[in-house]
Amino acid sequence: MNIIVCIKQVPSTSNVEVDPVTGVLKREGTKTKMNPYDLFALEQAFQLRERYGGTVAVLTMGPNQAREVLHEALYMGADSAVLASDRRFAGADVLATSYTLAQCVRKMGKYDLIICGKQTTDGDTAQVGPEMAELLGIPHACNVISVEGFSEDTSSGGALVVKVNMDDSIYTLKMKAPCLITVDKDVNTPRLPSYLRRKKAGDAQLLVWNMDDLPDQDESHYGLTGSPTQVEKVFPPEVKRDRECFTGSGEELADRLYSLLREKKRI
Repeated sequence: MNIIVCIKQVPSTSNVEVDPVTGVLKREGTKTKMNPYDLFALEQAFQLRERYGGTVAVLTMGPNQAREVLHEALYMGADSAVLASDRRFAGADVLATSYTLAQCVRKMGKYDLIICGKQTTDGDTAQVGPEMAELLGIPHACNVISVEGFSEDTSSGGALVVKVNMDDSIYTLKMKAPCLITVDKDVNTPRLPSYLRRKKAGDAQLLVWNMDDLPDQDESHYGLTGSPTQVEKVFPPEVKRDRECFTGSGEELADRLYSLLREKKRI
């Protein structure tokens, strides 16, 4: 069973600068980490590999510093890694990002399953996974809370059975491979990187691809140029640190708080 896991490097702090011209986050020089939801995607891939055999490849798009999260995934147990890195990819919206990743998947060759985290903590759109599946023309399921198993009982070579959280109910779905799922945080408990796996990962393959390496090299499909939606303006929220301290009895403090809320028109 050959699995591809899409991961992303995200800021580990809320104090992130925004480019005033392009309206995108300035990622270089910012403290980063692996997107938390992607840890659950990786763990699910490792569990399926342990159960059915095969390989786990990780894929990300970003600047050169995104190698860090790929190395982390390799230290956790991934077999190989691909970084899509090109200045022409910069400023991509969810559609251009999905298109770039889908092109990378096509270049990576045969696969049975793509796993993504439910969403990222910097964009919170939860759109890249489903859009990738649509671009690749494969079935997909989102908000997966349990992977029941993979069975080889269809003419396509396999089928994946999952449980999906639909808020008001839980659905059990069976999808022909190849397919894509996005997993929620309740699907498993991620493992930690280990020293032994880190030593073993020294021989793991990490490839870096730019636009010229992809099947489609039309620049109009990538980055800001290939993004039908663009952010008009992004700005950090205003931080107010004014404080007032009050003393008195409980009744006096309650009356004072009530008066303040009335003044602020909160009640």
